[in-house]
Amino acid sequence: MISDNGFRNDNGRDSFTLKVVRVLHLDPFLLFGILLLSMTGMVVLYSAGDQSIALINKQTTRLVLAFAIMLALAHVSPAGLRFWSPWIYGIGIILLVLVLLVGDVGKGAQRWLDLGFIRFQPSEMMKLATPMMLAWFLSDKPLPPTAKTLLVAAVLLLLPTLLIAKQPDLGTALLIFTAGFFVVFLGGLSWRLLIGLGISGAALLPVLWHYMHDYQRNRVLTFLNPESDPLGTGYHIIQSKIAIGSGGVYGRGWLNGSQSHLDFLPEQSTDFIYAVFAEEFGLIGGILLLTLYAFIVLRGLVIAVNAQDTYGRLLGGSLSMTFFVYLFVNVGMVSGILPVVGVPLPLISYGGTSMVTLMASFGMLMSINTHRKIWAR
Repeated sequence: MISDNGFRNDNGRDSFTLKVVRVLHLDPFLLFGILLLSMTGMVVLYSAGDQSIALINKQTTRLVLAFAIMLALAHVSPAGLRFWSPWIYGIGIILLVLVLLVGDVGKGAQRWLDLGFIRFQPSEMMKLATPMMLAWFLSDKPLPPTAKTLLVAAVLLLLPTLLIAKQPDLGTALLIFTAGFFVVFLGGLSWRLLIGLGISGAALLPVLWHYMHDYQRNRVLTFLNPESDPLGTGYHIIQSKIAIGSGGVYGRGWLNGSQSHLDFLPEQSTDFIYAVFAEEFGLIGGILLLTLYAFIVLRGLVIAVNAQDTYGRLLGGSLSMTFFVYLFVNVGMVSGILPVVGVPLPLISYGGTSMVTLMASFGMLMSINTHRKIWAR
């Protein structure tokens, strides 16, 4: 018998690294990418946050909590994740309904539940619960899925999406829809049906526009022509593109970004932190950062492909691709090729909620990988 990671000494004994992997249920390759990305995030955040030690301390605390959650979930077997999937999904739906009925309102949106000792957004747990539920539902069905199976899957996917869009939180709703859609797509969705859905979605855009809030419409209009209101709605994206462009090939150097340190760039430690990175480290730094992200995504996909069962393959593939979507949307947003939405740069932007969700997904990926057994003859 050999391990799935292949760590052996020449005499055939398990190496120290393999023993640690087995005890902690960690994938060393995925862990390496996460640690390197997290350390990069701390370096960038120190500059973006005006060299605030207090900010770094808060982020470190959140990162430690997120790693603890990742480690805990890595110890839960894929069978355990599969068993709890419908329960977690059901609880999440109940909480989303409660948000619409008795949820707290903040900044014009009703997204929070206040339990007295904690105030949280149930929509965050649905980023994991939705793909888990769809993977559970499809795992024992013939694949590619039949029309009846796809209809039920669509209901399971649209229910949390619409409840969250009602809050309103269109950005999170789209992320949850994407995470669930990847499960169905990886389950064998035909290209003919996919093209049909794309055409139908395009035809429904006028209807979506009608039901969008004014601030959401302004974001789309600003995306199409940010120069129409350079000191108002277009200010964020204009300053972001200036920061990225001023970095050039090699960047201005760490702590030397003029756009961020002279306070021209808004939301510089959260949604627009990639602009800070691009200004200070330039094109070369940006390519290296994107390469690191690609390494993490590809490792996640390798884990999904090598999973022992359909549940693990569908869930692992969805979590990996959702991580990519986070990256694509944030970088596209700050560079002006996508509308501005509240999607952070994974493991680099300041904040705790999205970090915990992402690290929880990495814990599931590690569970899928380290609980499987490969026998060699």
